[in-house]
Amino acid sequence: MKVLFPFLKLFKHQWLMMFTGLLLSVVTLMAGIGLLSLSGWFLSAAAVAGLSAATAMMFNYFTPAGGVRFLSIVRTASRYGERLATHEATFKLLTQLRSWAWRKLLPLSAENLQGLRQGDLLNRLVADIDTLDHLYLRLITPMAASLIMLVVLYFFVAWFDTDLALILSGTLLAVWVLLPLVFYHLGRRPGVELLENKRQLRVLLLEFIQGQAEISLFGATDRFRAELAASEQALFSNQSAMANVTALSQAILVLCHGVAVVLVFYVATAGVGEHVPPGPILATMVFMTMACIEMLMPIAGAFQHLSSCVSAATRVSELLDQEPGICFNTDSELKITQGELKISNLSFSYDGEHQVLSRLNLCIKVGEKVALLGQTGCGKSSLLSLIAREWEAQEGEISIDGERLDRYSESSLREGITLVSQRIYLFAGTLRSNLILAQAEVEPLATRALRREAQAANDAILIEVLNRVGLSSLTQGEAPLDAWIGEGGRQLSGGEQRRIGVARALLRDAPILLLDEPTEGLDKRTEREILALLFEFAKDKTVVMISHRLTAMEQMDCIYLMEEGGVLAHGEHDLLLQHSPYYASLYRQLV
Repeated sequence: MKVLFPFLKLFKHQWLMMFTGLLLSVVTLMAGIGLLSLSGWFLSAAAVAGLSAATAMMFNYFTPAGGVRFLSIVRTASRYGERLATHEATFKLLTQLRSWAWRKLLPLSAENLQGLRQGDLLNRLVADIDTLDHLYLRLITPMAASLIMLVVLYFFVAWFDTDLALILSGTLLAVWVLLPLVFYHLGRRPGVELLENKRQLRVLLLEFIQGQAEISLFGATDRFRAELAASEQALFSNQSAMANVTALSQAILVLCHGVAVVLVFYVATAGVGEHVPPGPILATMVFMTMACIEMLMPIAGAFQHLSSCVSAATRVSELLDQEPGICFNTDSELKITQGELKISNLSFSYDGEHQVLSRLNLCIKVGEKVALLGQTGCGKSSLLSLIAREWEAQEGEISIDGERLDRYSESSLREGITLVSQRIYLFAGTLRSNLILAQAEVEPLATRALRREAQAANDAILIEVLNRVGLSSLTQGEAPLDAWIGEGGRQLSGGEQRRIGVARALLRDAPILLLDEPTEGLDKRTEREILALLFEFAKDKTVVMISHRLTAMEQMDCIYLMEEGGVLAHGEHDLLLQHSPYYASLYRQLV
């Protein structure tokens, strides 16, 4: 249960709305119980009064009838207000939970998230956090409201008969304390299994959709569909088990409530306080006990979901309670201004056993253009990740402009380095919103007119860059930057997505440009055009480029051939052609 405490602490931010929802829940229960109690008294009293003409003429029909109407209106209005307040509080709590989760997640490095599948990460941030809304809606509010009503019922019934108040409140309190424990143990296993099978189904479904092309290409569609069907069937089985637990819990609750009604009826028949025989007061007490089912029913479902909440909170906490693998210097004011790179005795391993880089040494001067070549797995992309501080090397050091990498703050490092990775990440939004991510933040302008002028000027820059990278087809028509590109840029081709990645690089003025297969998926002619554009843009910048294709190697100041985490050979293009048979053979094959 301790795992829930950090999430419960966030509730204090919405205490007013939560208290309002709780208060309205109590008012709803009071109105509901009062309505049935008054109706029982009214019917019984009217029947007794009708036994003789004298009592019938003297009986006041209008006041209890007005009370019934009033309580009906109060119950309806408070129920609506309670739903409005509790759901508003829940949505705001979920928003704060997600914001809190993102603030915890952002400092985590790739090392912290190593081995965590994308579907599982998405499930923790979406489904598991959604599960935590049961804490307030189905656990805290109904349990607190029913407990408050127990106190109110005791004092109300004690006004007529103290012994009867003790019997009624004691019985209901026993139900309130004991049954949730029974329901929790009944729903614990199916609740956890239900959450786990939902997670498994989401992960498999996401992997199947994302890898549809590769799965079809290798003929694995039937196997994946069989796994999805098995996971779906397991989920259905858990839902059926949970439904059985819910039905059993409600049956036990109804049985206990029936026992309470019979017990109160038996005790009240001997008299209620000074009312012997009790007459209409007996009906009041019995109907009041019958109405208590409304405050007891939510208890059946409340603790069934507690196990799911604990499991979800555990999974989210396992992710967010990690210490960041990489800590940046938040007090540093160093800025990257030149772009000189020096790598000394660098060794790196992902798992601590298999070396990806082994005592690597490189020195890249300001403005140099360097290419890293080698087979897959030789450490090229890992080196770029280390320069960008996505990972931390076990030995050696990387320095920029003569300062160790760990002396720079995160913002300074991000401002000083532009990275075009193998995969271009596009977000569900407009073309403009996906491009301005690459631009530095600007101070907010004072007036709306100035903001419009600034946006118009910036839009002209964005359109110019799109035209330069060969995306003039996207700049046609009215308001082209407002075009929606879809989730992951699905409205664009692979080549267009790659060009947007290059366009982002052209929108940044960082001294260091890291290129990881920047022209992957483009034809030879387009590749040469894009590389020429990048080199013209980066003529005064330090460029480190990874490539499996040897296009534009003649323009490189130095080429490093990497093998097994080290440098096999290095030099200019012409020099390597003469003195490196491996490079010469590779060049003849690819070019």
